[in-house]
This record gives sequence, structure tokens and C-alpha cells, in this order.
Amino acid sequence: MFSKFFIDRPIFATVISLLITLAGIVSIKSLPVEQYPNLTPPTIAVSATYPGASPEVIANTVAAPLEQEINGVEDMLYMNSTSSANGDMALTVYFKVGTDPDQAMINVNNRVQGATATLPEDVRRYGVSVNKKSSAILQMVAFYSPSGLSDTTTIGNYVLINIVDELKRIDGVGDAMVMSANDYAIRIWVKPDVLSQRNLSIAEVASAIKAQNAQRAAGKIGQSPMPVKVDRSYSIIAPGRFSTVEEFENIILRANADGTALRLKDVARVELGSQTYEFNGSFNKKPAVPVGIYLSPGANAVATAKAVQTRLAEMAQNFPAEMDLAYETAYDTTLFVNQSIKEVIKTLIEAMVLVFLVVFLFLKDWRATLIPCLAVPVSIIGAFAGMQLMNFSINTLTLFGLVLAIGMVVDDAIVVIENVERIMHEDNLPVREATIKAMQEVSGPVVAIVFVLCSVFVPVAFMGGLTGVMYKQFAITIAVSVAISGLVALTLTPALCVLLLKKQARPTHGFFYQFDKWFDKLTQQYGKLVGFILHKVIVSAIIMAVLFLATWGLFKVVWRLS
Repeated sequence: MFSKFFIDRPIFATVISLLITLAGIVSIKSLPVEQYPNLTPPTIAVSATYPGASPEVIANTVAAPLEQEINGVEDMLYMNSTSSANGDMALTVYFKVGTDPDQAMINVNNRVQGATATLPEDVRRYGVSVNKKSSAILQMVAFYSPSGLSDTTTIGNYVLINIVDELKRIDGVGDAMVMSANDYAIRIWVKPDVLSQRNLSIAEVASAIKAQNAQRAAGKIGQSPMPVKVDRSYSIIAPGRFSTVEEFENIILRANADGTALRLKDVARVELGSQTYEFNGSFNKKPAVPVGIYLSPGANAVATAKAVQTRLAEMAQNFPAEMDLAYETAYDTTLFVNQSIKEVIKTLIEAMVLVFLVVFLFLKDWRATLIPCLAVPVSIIGAFAGMQLMNFSINTLTLFGLVLAIGMVVDDAIVVIENVERIMHEDNLPVREATIKAMQEVSGPVVAIVFVLCSVFVPVAFMGGLTGVMYKQFAITIAVSVAISGLVALTLTPALCVLLLKKQARPTHGFFYQFDKWFDKLTQQYGKLVGFILHKVIVSAIIMAVLFLATWGLFKVVWRLS
């Protein structure tokens, strides 16, 4: 008999359970922690800029060529593009769940390069970017000035230069971006009436700005070959792009014959402002700059969130006092994960207490109560090792599965203990012989229980589509924990029964005596009811029909609601 081997070798049975427990503990530390499993398909974002163009022009000259070239890329599901009035085009390509995002980005980038030649010159000059787009947002951090001393443009520029790059370097952060795009920019407000009086067009103004606001290589003096030998050569350092409002104001638009010049400040107002004013963020009714922090695939959400908060606290010590800058975490997905973990621990403790009370109530022996308290944690903790092998994560669904599994894994240990206790009293056998006989009776049912429960949950893992992806981790987690509980019930539990159980005299008075008397009567009545139903085929058929109709009606209601 399988269990007799472990009854004679309790140390071996204990070592197996310890190995399962240690594997689970190690897996807990290495498993990624997130709110939900990876349900969304990988996405690749293609962005381009066509300054001054209308959405219709951008859609026809930029989005259409890119879509035609990208269409049909390997493992692509679908794509959509958005052309905005500020000259930006955003194209998002969605791939099948499980596609390697790095390889998908390479494939999309190769297609984009093939379409670059057909794009307008301004678009090629600004460049077309291809990036992995993470949909798993981790946190949203709002930066604001409590006293209103600094505006969102100043705050956004400081955050972009000093904070965002630091956040991107944190282990586990896939991306960090300023959602409002409050970058500093030189804004030129042209006066149409003055421009018309000077006989100038917008194209001529733009051409003059482009020609004079450029970074050029000025060359060298004294570089070989030279007709006259020189001892040294000198690199010429010329002024680069303009950086102040005054430099832009002095751009020459036209040189007159009398020596005067028409400058940009004569026909336009130049100011230092924000790149765009199309987005306004607020936090607690104060203007704010939101920063979205995205989780990299497979990263630990809880650990990453803690690392982000630690780094922000360190950087906050160096915030300029004159800016009166503060930050708050406006949105944090790890709150749900932390709460789920607390609920699992709470439920585990509650289950242990209930097991202790139920076992002690029926068996009146603290030794018998100790056995499931030792066996159940092995099944729950060992399930994390199975999650590691299946590349799962600690998320809301897997934790929910563990909560449900706690009630299932308790049953196997209780079945073994109660049967051993019953045989010791009814057959008057020593604990070892009673355990061997009990395992001969319940080994088959324990295995059957494991197979029945696995047959209920495992098929869910083979469902297709988003439903299958969502419930796969939930179902497999329960199945793994139930399988481990069956193994523990056949190995560790009988070994502990031999070591811990002792034959106890039945109570002859008091609460436990009255409880046993009442429960024996209830058991007898239940046995009579079952015997009556088994002998009355028509009654059994009617009961089964009623149960079937009730189940079918409930199924239809749930189906309509879903």
C-alpha cells in the first residue's frame, strides 16, 4: 500500500512536505505581483508629427501610408490611428496575446522604414518613432505647487528633465511619461495685418526661422592641406540654435537696400510658453502635472511601487524651494493586490481556527486538531511553486483561487483523521494498525476527490479567447493546491496520525457527551432518509429532476446577466 510506506517512514514523509513548503516559500519571493494577469494583447505605438497640418491631411499623407505598409505584420490582430489638430499622429498596432513585444517592435519598425520615403519632408525631419506601449499602468503621480507659486509649464519642464528619467531607471518600471506634455517651447504669434503690410507670407517667415535657427558645422582654420605650412589648426565654434526670446525676436526676415532690416519682432510676438495647451491636469482642484508610471512585463508590481515611492521621496528632498513643488500618488493599482494578500492571510487564519474548532468538537483531542493545522499550509504554500512552474503571477485571480482552495484542502486531512479515530474506537485497534486500515479504506476516495476537483477546474484552462486567459491561472492554482493536498493526505497525514493520535475515552457526561448523543441521533435519521431514497426510485428521480431544473434555471439567469 502506498500510504503504508510513509507510515513506516514518517521522516521521509515530513521531508517531502518540507521540500514542497520550501519550494513554495522560495517561489513567493520570485513570483511577479500584479493586480491582474496579462490579459491585454501587446501593443506597439507608432507616432509622427506634421506641424501645421490638419487632421485630414495627416490621415491621408502620414497615417494611410504607414497603415498600408504595417498591415499584415506577423501576429498582428488589428490597428487604429488617431490624427489630431496639433499635428500629431498616433498609430497603435495590437498583437496576439503571448507575442514577444520586442520582436513585434522590430517587425513594425522594419515596416515603418519601408514607408518613410513616402512621407512628407517635415514628417521625416521630425522622425517617426516606434515604441512598445505598455497598457499595465502601475501608478499615477501628480506634481503640483500647493501655494500656486509655479505654473504647470514650469513644473512639467522640471519633471521632464529631473524626474522622469530617474523613474525610468527603476527596476520594474517599463515606462514613465508626462501625460500633459508641458514642455517649454518658443511660441511665435504672427500679426496678420502687419505681415500683409510688409508683403510677407507665413511660408517666408517659417523659412527664415528654419534657416537661421540651425546647428551648423563651422569647420576649421589651418586644416591640411594648406599652401603655407601652419603650426596649429583651430576649430571654429559657431553659435547653435537659439535659446532665448531675444534671439528669436532678432531673426532677420528681410534686409532692405537702405541698410535697415525687418526682424521677426516687427511682425510677431515671441514668448516662452508651453509646447501645447490642449491638456490641463488637476489634483485636489489645483493645477498639476500627472506622470504615468507603467509596469514592465513580468515585474513585481508591489516591489516596483515601493521602489518608485522610495525614489520619489529621495528626489523630493532636492526639489527647488522657490518652486514650492510637491507630489502625491493619485492612483495606485497595488492597493488592490495588497488588500487581496491581506484577505488571503485573513481567510487562512479563519480556516485554521474553524478547522481547530470543528476537529476538536468532534474528536475532543488537541492532537488530532494539530494534524490538519500542519498539513493544510503545505498545500497552500506549495501551490506557489506550481504557479512558478506555470509562469503565473501573484494576482487577484490566483489569490482568489487560493482562498477557495483553503476550504477544499482541509477536507482531505479531516477525512483521514476522522476515519482513523473511528476505527480506533469501533475496532479497538492500536493507532498504527488503525491508521493502516483507515488508509486502505480512504486512499481511493482521497484520490477520487482530487481527480474530481481537478476535472472541474482544469478544463477551464483550455478555454479560448480572453475568458480562457483570465480564468486559466485561477483554475490551475486551485487544481495544483488540491493535488498537493491529496499527496499530503496520503503521505504526511497518516504519518502524523501514527505519531500524534492516541486513543481517548469517550465522554460520559458534560457538553461533549450531549453533543455526541445529539449528533448520533442526527446521523441515524440521515441514514434512514438516504436508505428510503435509495429504495424509492421514483422519489429519487423526482428529486434529481427538481435539482436539474433548478440548476438549469439558475444557469440561464447567469448566462443572461453575463
